[in-house]
This record gives sequence, structure tokens and C-alpha cells, in this order.
Amino acid sequence: MKAWLCLSVAIVLEVAGTVCMKLSAGFTRPVPSILVGVFYLISLGFMILAVKTLEISLVYAIWSGLGTALISGVGIFYFNESVTPLKLVSIVLIIVGVVGLHASSPHQ
Repeated sequence: MKAWLCLSVAIVLEVAGTVCMKLSAGFTRPVPSILVGVFYLISLGFMILAVKTLEISLVYAIWSGLGTALISGVGIFYFNESVTPLKLVSIVLIIVGVVGLHASSPHQ
């Protein structure tokens, strides 16, 4: 259970780091620019804790897949990015892929 909590925190921090990339305006704004590195480093630290117990392929797939899906949602709702049927279907496919990987690995 601790590993799943670590993975969840890693995903949230990865999304926060990616949001800061956008807010940094090409690294022209100092605070968001610094936070990109801070959030990503802490995220990777939590990923390291998660892979102590969980399979690395599962951890990385969930981290990158759910991070991608969540940041897509942030882009749509917060940054007013475009929404197309293909984009929505693609996000759903990412989530289905992550669920499939989780279902195919031994439960820990």
C-alpha cells in the first residue's frame, strides 16, 4: 500500500512540474522555472520508493500514462487547450492501457 501511495504522490508532483513548465513561459519566470526541477526531482524520489516493491514497468507506465492523461485534462480545463474527439479517445486509450498493465501484473 505504501508503494501505491508513493506512486500517487509521484504522479501528482510530475503533473505539478509539467504545469510549472507552462507557467515558466519558456523559463523566463524564475519561480515556476525552479519549481519544474524541484517537482520533478521529488517525483522521481517517490518513484524510486515505489519501485522498491512494485514492478518498474508497471510504475513507469502508470506514472507516465496517468501523468499524461491528467496533464491533458489540466491543459483542456485550465489552459483552454483544444478538445477534439480524437484527443478524448486517445486519453481514454492511455487510461485503458494503464489499467491493462495493472491487471496483467502480480497484485502487490
